[in-house]
Amino acid sequence: MSNLSRRNVLSLGVALGLVGAASAVPGLASAADTDPWWVWDDEVDRLLVSLLDNGQIPAVNTAMASWVNNGDPLPGGLPAALTTWLQKVNRMPSWADPAKLRRAADFNRRKDTYLFMLYGLGSGIMSTVIPREAKSVYWSAGGADMKDRAAKTFTFGYDLSDMNAFDPTGQFVVSANKTRLVHAAVRHLLPQSPHWQAVADEPRRIPISNGDILVTFHSLGTFVHKKLKEWRVPMTTADEEAFLHSWQVAIHLLGVREEFIPKTWAAAYAQSAQVLTPILAPSYEGKELAEDLLGLTAQIDLGVTRGFLNEFVRYVLSDEIGDWLGLRRDYAAATLIRTGWPAYIAFREGLLPVMPVGFYMFDQFIRALAMLFLNNGTSPTTTPITIPTGNRP
Repeated sequence: MSNLSRRNVLSLGVALGLVGAASAVPGLASAADTDPWWVWDDEVDRLLVSLLDNGQIPAVNTAMASWVNNGDPLPGGLPAALTTWLQKVNRMPSWADPAKLRRAADFNRRKDTYLFMLYGLGSGIMSTVIPREAKSVYWSAGGADMKDRAAKTFTFGYDLSDMNAFDPTGQFVVSANKTRLVHAAVRHLLPQSPHWQAVADEPRRIPISNGDILVTFHSLGTFVHKKLKEWRVPMTTADEEAFLHSWQVAIHLLGVREEFIPKTWAAAYAQSAQVLTPILAPSYEGKELAEDLLGLTAQIDLGVTRGFLNEFVRYVLSDEIGDWLGLRRDYAAATLIRTGWPAYIAFREGLLPVMPVGFYMFDQFIRALAMLFLNNGTSPTTTPITIPTGNRP
């Protein structure tokens, strides 16, 4: 194991409260026991290799198209091995707390204005400066059609935020299982791409490890929680715990081992500082993806200029990231955002008695952005999550 990997192991151990016997033994335990970057999803990975090699994926996608709600029976016509695997994983973990999940759903409803903004212009663009993620997305099949890729990604996020996300009438458990199958397919397919091989730095040249999924969680859940705190959006302790719990369940359903899942927001912040912040960097693939994502906004009228959009990304992330992505400056828009957005939040939350100037502009901007993420107002299920059979052409 390299020095970097050893350092990551120790850092994660501290962040997760796992430092103990493994760190007391010279050389640590085996990488697979301690380092999430060396943990993948072995059982389903082997299964997808077989399905891909036997040309069964198109039939699987057809069969799974009608499998939508958590309470739906498993679809017929699937290979027996896939049905057996789904029977094991298509369930909530024993530690899932229904009361917390219901509270998380209500929290998502009450704070959806900020969540749309932060997941879209924050997390979505941040993913383009996570080099491993950007390179994997760009060179996989999804990278060739970012509108479709973004819609499928939003299906996952929409299902997680839905009021009934984890109930039988919700769809998140199914979406998580389908996403887990997609990840397994990409782990087999992407290493076959010479383009990805030329730029990849994953251990053993295998993408989407447990560590990578944790990084994505921090670019979503942890990032959003931190920004809500920075923006002084009122949240009760129970709200915060429920929001974290929904993400704990979510990443468990994606195959992350329980010992790697942060137990508190303090642990999540510590883990994020170790595994996400240090790896943020520009890349050719990331710049291309960012431009594709921001370019999607041209499809509907957001009521703002591209300069305003660029500056909002800078405001939500940082000027450094804005510079990495080559986002042109609009200083007038920057001033408007830095003064108007805090006032907008304060008024919405009942902390400001007088409606601030620019309130309607921000409100319409967010509504239009939400419609874009909602696949231009159509149901997210019109863009189903499907298993790929190849890489970027």
